[in-house]
Amino acid sequence: MAGLVVSGTQVSYIGQDCREIPEHLGRDYGHFAKRLDLSFNLLRSLEGLSAFRSLEELILDNNLLAHDLLLPGLPRLHTLTLNKNRITDLECLLNHLAEVTPALEYLSLLGNVACPNELVSLEKDEEDYKRYRYFVLYKLPNLKFLDAQKVTKWEREEALVRGAFMKVVKPKVFWGSATTSTKEKTPRATGSSKMTSSEMCLNLSNENEVKGKAEIKS
Repeated sequence: MAGLVVSGTQVSYIGQDCREIPEHLGRDYGHFAKRLDLSFNLLRSLEGLSAFRSLEELILDNNLLAHDLLLPGLPRLHTLTLNKNRITDLECLLNHLAEVTPALEYLSLLGNVACPNELVSLEKDEEDYKRYRYFVLYKLPNLKFLDAQKVTKWEREEALVRGAFMKVVKPKVFWGSATTSTKEKTPRATGSSKMTSSEMCLNLSNENEVKGKAEIKS
Protein backbone atom coordinates (compact mmCIF):
# COMPACT_ATOMS: atom_id res chain seq x y z
CA MET A 1 0.00 0.00 0.00
CA ALA A 2 1.39 3.40 -1.01
CA GLY A 3 2.82 5.38 1.87
CA LEU A 4 2.83 2.47 4.29
CA VAL A 5 6.17 1.24 5.61
CA VAL A 6 6.44 -1.62 8.09
CA SER A 7 9.80 -2.63 9.52
CA GLY A 8 9.76 -5.01 12.44
CA THR A 9 7.64 -3.37 15.12
CA GLN A 10 7.79 0.05 13.42
CA VAL A 11 4.84 1.28 11.36
CA SER A 12 4.95 4.47 9.30
CA TYR A 13 2.08 6.07 7.43
CA ILE A 14 3.47 9.48 6.47
CA GLY A 15 2.22 12.21 4.17
CA GLN A 16 -1.03 10.57 3.10
CA ASP A 17 -3.33 13.53 3.85
CA CYS A 18 -5.52 11.28 5.99
CA ARG A 19 -7.96 13.03 8.32
CA GLU A 20 -8.32 10.05 10.62
CA ILE A 21 -6.31 6.95 11.40
CA PRO A 22 -7.21 4.31 8.79
CA GLU A 23 -9.01 1.37 10.33
CA HIS A 24 -6.81 -1.14 8.52
CA LEU A 25 -3.70 0.14 10.30
CA GLY A 26 -5.02 -0.86 13.69
CA ARG A 27 -6.52 -4.08 12.44
CA ASP A 28 -3.37 -5.29 10.68
CA TYR A 29 -0.56 -3.82 12.79
CA GLY A 30 -1.97 -2.60 16.10
CA HIS A 31 -1.31 -5.85 17.93
CA PHE A 32 2.48 -5.69 17.49
CA ALA A 33 3.44 -2.10 16.64
CA LYS A 34 5.71 -0.41 19.17
CA ARG A 35 6.50 2.66 17.10
CA LEU A 36 3.89 4.49 15.01
CA ASP A 37 4.67 7.48 12.79
CA LEU A 38 1.69 9.41 11.40
CA SER A 39 3.52 12.63 10.52
CA PHE A 40 2.53 15.01 7.73
CA ASN A 41 -1.14 14.10 7.55
CA LEU A 42 -4.32 16.07 8.28
CA LEU A 43 -5.28 14.38 11.52
CA ARG A 44 -7.74 16.22 13.75
CA SER A 45 -8.70 13.14 15.74
CA LEU A 46 -6.85 10.13 17.12
CA GLU A 47 -9.84 7.83 17.04
CA GLY A 48 -8.61 4.38 16.10
CA LEU A 49 -5.42 4.63 18.13
CA SER A 50 -6.91 2.34 20.77
CA ALA A 51 -5.89 -0.64 18.62
CA PHE A 52 -2.22 0.22 19.30
CA ARG A 53 -2.06 -0.66 22.98
CA SER A 54 1.63 -1.65 22.98
CA LEU A 55 3.00 1.62 21.61
CA GLU A 56 6.25 2.90 23.03
CA GLU A 57 6.80 5.73 20.52
CA LEU A 58 4.18 7.88 18.79
CA ILE A 59 5.11 10.49 16.19
CA LEU A 60 2.34 12.94 15.26
CA ASP A 61 4.27 15.90 13.85
CA ASN A 62 2.76 18.22 11.25
CA ASN A 63 -0.92 17.45 11.68
CA LEU A 64 -3.97 19.49 12.72
CA LEU A 65 -4.34 18.22 16.28
CA ALA A 66 -5.54 20.58 19.01
CA HIS A 67 -5.12 20.47 22.78
CA ASP A 68 -8.37 18.52 23.18
CA LEU A 69 -6.91 15.47 21.44
CA LEU A 70 -7.81 12.18 23.09
CA LEU A 71 -5.26 9.42 23.51
CA PRO A 72 -6.24 5.98 24.77
CA GLY A 73 -4.42 4.63 27.80
CA LEU A 74 -0.88 3.91 26.60
CA PRO A 75 0.98 2.55 29.65
CA ARG A 76 4.20 1.80 27.74
CA LEU A 77 4.49 5.03 25.76
CA HIS A 78 7.77 6.78 26.56
CA THR A 79 8.11 9.06 23.50
CA LEU A 80 5.50 11.44 22.08
CA THR A 81 6.15 14.18 19.54
CA LEU A 82 3.43 16.65 18.57
CA ASN A 83 5.54 19.25 16.80
CA LYS A 84 3.78 21.70 14.50
CA ASN A 85 0.16 21.03 15.35
CA ARG A 86 -2.55 23.41 16.61
CA ILE A 87 -2.18 23.03 20.36
CA THR A 88 -3.03 26.22 22.26
CA ASP A 89 -4.11 25.17 25.77
CA LEU A 90 -1.02 23.71 27.42
CA GLU A 91 -2.61 22.78 30.74
CA CYS A 92 -5.46 20.88 29.10
CA LEU A 93 -3.02 18.75 27.13
CA LEU A 94 -0.69 18.09 30.06
CA ASN A 95 -3.51 17.03 32.36
CA HIS A 96 -4.59 14.49 29.76
CA LEU A 97 -1.08 13.17 29.19
CA ALA A 98 -0.56 12.76 32.93
CA GLU A 99 -3.58 10.46 33.00
CA VAL A 100 -3.01 8.29 29.94
CA THR A 101 0.80 8.18 29.47
CA PRO A 102 2.30 7.45 32.90
CA ALA A 103 5.64 6.23 31.43
CA LEU A 104 6.22 9.30 29.25
CA GLU A 105 9.85 10.46 29.27
CA TYR A 106 10.24 12.36 26.00
CA LEU A 107 7.78 15.03 24.85
CA SER A 108 8.15 17.59 22.07
CA LEU A 109 5.68 20.42 21.36
CA LEU A 110 7.76 22.72 19.18
CA GLY A 111 5.86 24.76 16.61
CA ASN A 112 2.63 24.92 18.63
CA VAL A 113 1.21 28.15 20.03
CA ALA A 114 1.34 26.53 23.49
CA CYS A 115 5.12 26.28 23.21
CA PRO A 116 6.35 29.90 23.44
CA ASN A 117 9.49 30.29 21.37
CA GLU A 118 10.60 31.94 18.15
CA LEU A 119 9.03 29.18 16.06
CA VAL A 120 5.57 30.53 16.84
CA SER A 121 6.21 34.18 17.70
CA LEU A 122 9.13 36.59 17.57
CA GLU A 123 7.62 38.29 20.62
CA LYS A 124 8.50 35.30 22.80
CA ASP A 125 11.82 35.28 24.59
CA GLU A 126 13.97 32.92 26.60
CA GLU A 127 12.15 33.70 29.85
CA ASP A 128 8.79 32.74 28.31
CA TYR A 129 10.25 29.41 27.26
CA LYS A 130 11.83 28.78 30.68
CA ARG A 131 8.50 29.30 32.42
CA TYR A 132 6.88 26.96 29.93
CA ARG A 133 9.45 24.27 30.74
CA TYR A 134 8.91 24.68 34.50
CA PHE A 135 5.17 24.30 34.08
CA VAL A 136 5.46 21.22 31.84
CA LEU A 137 7.88 19.57 34.27
CA TYR A 138 5.60 20.40 37.18
CA LYS A 139 2.77 18.59 35.42
CA LEU A 140 4.92 15.74 34.03
CA PRO A 141 7.76 15.29 36.55
CA ASN A 142 9.04 12.05 34.97
CA LEU A 143 10.11 13.71 31.71
CA LYS A 144 13.78 13.32 30.82
CA PHE A 145 13.67 15.30 27.57
CA LEU A 146 11.42 18.20 26.59
CA ASP A 147 11.54 19.59 23.05
CA ALA A 148 14.78 17.69 22.31
CA GLN A 149 16.51 19.29 25.31
CA LYS A 150 17.55 17.20 28.27
CA VAL A 151 15.83 18.10 31.52
CA THR A 152 18.40 19.27 34.04
CA LYS A 153 18.41 18.69 37.77
CA TRP A 154 18.16 22.44 38.31
CA GLU A 155 15.08 22.67 36.07
CA ARG A 156 13.45 19.84 37.94
CA GLU A 157 14.05 21.59 41.26
CA GLU A 158 12.72 24.89 39.91
CA ALA A 159 9.64 23.13 38.55
CA LEU A 160 8.97 21.62 41.94
CA VAL A 161 9.15 25.00 43.68
CA ARG A 162 7.75 27.37 41.04
CA GLY A 163 6.05 25.22 38.42
CA ALA A 164 2.54 25.56 39.84
CA PHE A 165 2.73 29.34 39.36
CA MET A 166 4.11 29.25 35.82
CA LYS A 167 0.83 29.18 33.90
CA VAL A 168 2.03 32.16 31.89
CA VAL A 169 1.74 30.75 28.41
CA LYS A 170 -1.45 32.39 27.29
CA PRO A 171 -1.83 31.47 23.64
CA LYS A 172 -1.97 34.34 21.23
CA VAL A 173 -5.28 34.13 19.44
CA PHE A 174 -4.70 34.94 15.80
CA TRP A 175 -8.29 35.62 14.86
CA GLY A 176 -8.76 38.97 16.56
CA SER A 177 -9.09 38.34 20.29
CA ALA A 178 -6.84 40.18 22.69
CA THR A 179 -4.06 38.24 24.33
CA THR A 180 -3.71 38.13 28.09
CA SER A 181 -0.39 37.39 29.74
CA THR A 182 0.90 37.35 33.30
CA LYS A 183 4.01 39.04 32.01
CA GLU A 184 3.78 42.82 31.82
CA LYS A 185 3.89 44.16 28.33
CA THR A 186 6.24 46.97 27.35
CA PRO A 187 4.33 50.29 27.17
CA ARG A 188 3.21 51.28 23.70
CA ALA A 189 5.76 53.48 22.00
CA THR A 190 4.79 57.02 21.06
CA GLY A 191 3.56 57.18 17.51
CA SER A 192 2.48 53.55 17.27
CA SER A 193 -0.01 52.87 14.54
CA LYS A 194 -3.14 52.11 16.58
CA MET A 195 -4.58 52.77 20.02
CA THR A 196 -7.35 50.97 21.80
CA SER A 197 -10.63 52.76 22.39
CA SER A 198 -9.86 53.00 26.11
CA GLU A 199 -6.51 54.66 25.38
CA MET A 200 -8.20 57.13 23.05
CA CYS A 201 -10.79 57.98 25.70
CA LEU A 202 -8.08 58.44 28.33
CA ASN A 203 -6.07 60.76 26.09
CA LEU A 204 -9.16 62.80 25.25
CA SER A 205 -10.03 63.10 28.92
CA ASN A 206 -6.53 64.30 29.78
CA GLU A 207 -6.60 66.88 26.97
CA ASN A 208 -9.96 68.25 28.14
CA GLU A 209 -8.68 68.49 31.70
CA VAL A 210 -5.62 70.48 30.61
CA LYS A 211 -7.76 72.79 28.48
CA GLY A 212 -10.17 73.35 31.35
CA LYS A 213 -7.39 74.32 33.73
CA ALA A 214 -5.95 76.72 31.15
CA GLU A 215 -9.32 78.44 30.70
CA ILE A 216 -9.76 78.87 34.45
CA LYS A 217 -6.31 80.47 34.79
CA SER A 218 -7.01 82.88 31.90
